[in-house]
Amino acid sequence: MSLMRSVFAAVLATLAAAPALAETDVKFALDWKFEGPSAPYFVALDKGYYKAEGLNVTIDSGPGSVAGIARVAAGTYPIGFFDINSLMKFRDQNPDKKVVAVQMVYDEPPFAIVSLKKTGIAKPKDLEGKILGAPAPDGAFAQWKAFVKENGIDAEKVKIENIGFPVREPMLADGKVDAITGFSFSSFFNLRQKGVPADDIAVMLMSKHGLVLYGNAIMVNPDFAKAHPEVVKGFVKATIKGIIDTAKDPKGAIKSVMKRNETADEAIELARLEMALKDNIVTDWVKANGTGDVDPARLAKSIEQVGITYDFKAKPTAADIFTSEFLPPASARKM
Repeated sequence: MSLMRSVFAAVLATLAAAPALAETDVKFALDWKFEGPSAPYFVALDKGYYKAEGLNVTIDSGPGSVAGIARVAAGTYPIGFFDINSLMKFRDQNPDKKVVAVQMVYDEPPFAIVSLKKTGIAKPKDLEGKILGAPAPDGAFAQWKAFVKENGIDAEKVKIENIGFPVREPMLADGKVDAITGFSFSSFFNLRQKGVPADDIAVMLMSKHGLVLYGNAIMVNPDFAKAHPEVVKGFVKATIKGIIDTAKDPKGAIKSVMKRNETADEAIELARLEMALKDNIVTDWVKANGTGDVDPARLAKSIEQVGITYDFKAKPTAADIFTSEFLPPASARKM
């Protein structure tokens, strides 16, 4: 018996002395700042979901939902979180850079027209005769032509003013423009932080006015995905767990954001997260089918709709833009 104890002790000592399996370093780029909607990734990090998949994930902020795609294409960040509609255009302009989306997060995009109620903009046609402030690289403004077509707006009667992201909400609050394009949960709460009462803000979601588009998705560098398919699968699996946990407990999840952005207003960021969950992440389709996947027919239709705003040289197929091969089974993706 003492011999068995000695052997057992020796085995334990050997295991303790053995080096831990090395984790794979993964740099992940967000679309924007560390705000409420970024909670799922930080939850997955804090709860050890990435680590459980053998990943050492670093999360960085990004330059916007459009510009960041180039970072993934270059391999600077092998995985990123950006606008799938902009990916369609990027692929068309860079046919040799086959970045692909592997997990849908914003089943409905937060693309919106935001105004103050005193301007009287209650429906799309009300934009005629008004000044629309829009940053040129804004993901919401990229859909303007499709929004115009779907809603019968006379674009000649809308004055577009190219404004920078930092001054977008201040210019609206100061009455220098009548409306702005932006992500709903960004512009709404940026205005709140400027002291604009919630009841004075009008948010017109483009998805409620004719656009069938998807929003931001997890996308990967093709060379990285080919060389490290299990890493991509592990990242997606862990991220989905983070999304599900965030949807169950937004108040707990926001703590993970606040740890990385101590100057943020926790109440504002929680409300921003809750808006994103309600309007963009936990939609009726996601409740029925689970998070992460897309409806191929809808995605194909969205490509046609993007074609209204962009002249494709070679129109992509839904399979070119999104693959479900890295997703866990639907049972693991139910909200």
